[in-house]
Amino acid sequence: MLWRGGKLGISAVLGLMLVSEMTLGARAVRAAESDDGAIGGTPPRLSYADGEVSYFRPGAQDWAPAQVNTALAPGDELYTGNRGNLELQVGARAFVRAWGDSQLGLVNHEPDFLQIKVTAGHVALDLRNVDPGRTVEIDTPQAAFTIERPGYYRVDVTQTGSSFVTRRSGQATMTPAGGQAVAIASSEEVVLEGTETPTVRSYVAPELDVWDRWNYARTDDLIDSISSRYVSAGVYGVDDLDHYGDWRVVPTYGSVWVPQSVPAGWAPYSTGRWIMDPYYGWTWVDTAPWGWAPYHYGRWVFVSGYWAWAPGPVVVRPVYAPALVAFFGGPSVHVAIGVPGVSWVALGWGEPLVPWWGRPQFVGRPTWVGWGGPRFVNNVVVNRTTVVNVTNINVYRNTNVHNAVVAVREDHFGRGPVQQARIAQIDARHLEPARAPIRVAPDASSFVAASGRATRPPDHTIARAVVATRAPRREGPGPADAARAEGARNEGPRSDGPRAGNGVGAPPPRIVPAPKSASTVARPTFGNSQVERQRPPQPRQFGAPEPPEATRGARDNDGQRPGASPQRPDGNAQRRDGNNTQRPDVNAQRPENNAQRPGSAQRPDTNAQRPDSNAQRPDTNAPRPGNAPRPDGSTRRPDNSSARPDGSTQRPDGNAQRPGPGAAGPREDGRGQRPPPQAQQQAPHPPQRVEGRGPQQQQRLPGEPANRISPERGESRRQQPESQQQERRGGGKEQPAR
Repeated sequence: MLWRGGKLGISAVLGLMLVSEMTLGARAVRAAESDDGAIGGTPPRLSYADGEVSYFRPGAQDWAPAQVNTALAPGDELYTGNRGNLELQVGARAFVRAWGDSQLGLVNHEPDFLQIKVTAGHVALDLRNVDPGRTVEIDTPQAAFTIERPGYYRVDVTQTGSSFVTRRSGQATMTPAGGQAVAIASSEEVVLEGTETPTVRSYVAPELDVWDRWNYARTDDLIDSISSRYVSAGVYGVDDLDHYGDWRVVPTYGSVWVPQSVPAGWAPYSTGRWIMDPYYGWTWVDTAPWGWAPYHYGRWVFVSGYWAWAPGPVVVRPVYAPALVAFFGGPSVHVAIGVPGVSWVALGWGEPLVPWWGRPQFVGRPTWVGWGGPRFVNNVVVNRTTVVNVTNINVYRNTNVHNAVVAVREDHFGRGPVQQARIAQIDARHLEPARAPIRVAPDASSFVAASGRATRPPDHTIARAVVATRAPRREGPGPADAARAEGARNEGPRSDGPRAGNGVGAPPPRIVPAPKSASTVARPTFGNSQVERQRPPQPRQFGAPEPPEATRGARDNDGQRPGASPQRPDGNAQRRDGNNTQRPDVNAQRPENNAQRPGSAQRPDTNAQRPDSNAQRPDTNAPRPGNAPRPDGSTRRPDNSSARPDGSTQRPDGNAQRPGPGAAGPREDGRGQRPPPQAQQQAPHPPQRVEGRGPQQQQRLPGEPANRISPERGESRRQQPESQQQERRGGGKEQPAR
């Protein structure tokens, strides 16, 4: 009895000592839910890039190739080359996309306000959801467009004017330069010409073109994600998890996601690079196509010989973090004789994030923001009211996993891919967690996520001013990095032309008053148009027979109602679960080839046929101006082509120019025929398979399939042909477009 009582007394003393260590010290911080404001909101991310897509951030030396999974900050610029296409995710169900020859930039990003400028090209906003009280603003050289409700919106900017289209019950408010704010109704197009005091005309929204239909289909696929069952609502990049891994159920961690076919010796936070973010400081950008959600939310665990991402219990408010790692550094950490190093490891199950970088309220504070599972400090469970002393946190579970700690020299940190600078041999037993800012200084290469030459936008688009309701917001790095980053940010302009985003070539915007609710009473002037869109057909009834083959083409041509479920480009393009979703033909001739840019006469294409039938379709390259004088001297407004879908009705002046879309649809052959949809390029391109040791080549995956109710249903991935599955099972790096 005495021995048992003494044992209980010793346990009590040890417990009191542990609590005392956690509660004493000047840097003790309470681990409460009030820490949610310590990090901030989720930044927009570059979620898709195809073809020539360039990226610039103030502080960089020049434009660089865009890297998917880059977190964008105010001041960032993006440009798509002649055959480029990009996508920004700005919400869980909201996307911004740009077609070829387009330049756009992020101006402001706040919890209730998103501001994007477009100086050239074609940009679409597919907003399936807009949070109450949030405003999205699109700034163009002629006007600022304010959006406060879901819908599909498209803006096209040329040298002579801009056009703005609303669909799917979308509505907006337009404030032109030197004019009064007016309301734009659903299924409407407004055309502006001029810069100082642009003329404004309103028309019925034109027919959906091939790029609009691709946008509709892609968003449908992205929001229909299996992984959303296991991840908190509001987490970006969830659809990527469906195609590059498997969901399993492990008793200790619940639902976990196991990536497919990662190379031998792979570890989290080893296939990417650190870049300098003006708001968050050092931010991790991974090169894997699925590399967003697992690196900014949740935790990584090592179970049954596999790395798995554990999102933890679903929380109401997921919180973004620039990286979820524990850093090691200081004089006692060396990667070679006399050479200091920087190392890090992915945080394990329930471990807190204690950053040494970033904003003042973020530095040196243990935080579990957005984490709904149990909390661990030194492998000991703590409750939500425990006061934690950060100086006593020295145990991180993943340091015991072989090859899990990633190390580079201090002078290589943040200056290139980690794969090229990683130190192979490191003794994790002697690592000490970083207690103070690590001595790493960014240079010009630290502001971009990829290296190499990239296509630069024309100088006239860089130096083009826009109309806006708010001045650009410029964030600076945290105090620890401000002095070091200032030198890189203040570099003089290069001799090869102006640089966007750093104040050298981009003039300040023309500020106009923000629209008020009373201003939405006004309406733009209707433009002259003798023929509007044909009457749409009745919605198809369930069980109704298909229309005759002879009339199907004409019906499908007008079947794309803004408020109805959209058809795929030819009615045969399947959803991405069949991996057959068609995208715009990137090989289509752009305006400088067969199709001329707005501002020059263009011959209407009366022989172009729809991909799915012999019925004539409107030429999406044809201009669509108002009744104001055009560059060619005409004053009447045509439709998308001189021939309507039935080939009988002519719009006035089929040769007049439109300051709208200048991008061509699918390329025509020598006989004026559109190619069949099978000839179009699919999107997105599946990455090439990376040879290495894949999980299914080793042994059985840990745990049980996540879908235990119907295990015969392959819900870990959408069913695909085996040849396409092999192509999608790439490892950690997205391959360039072919």
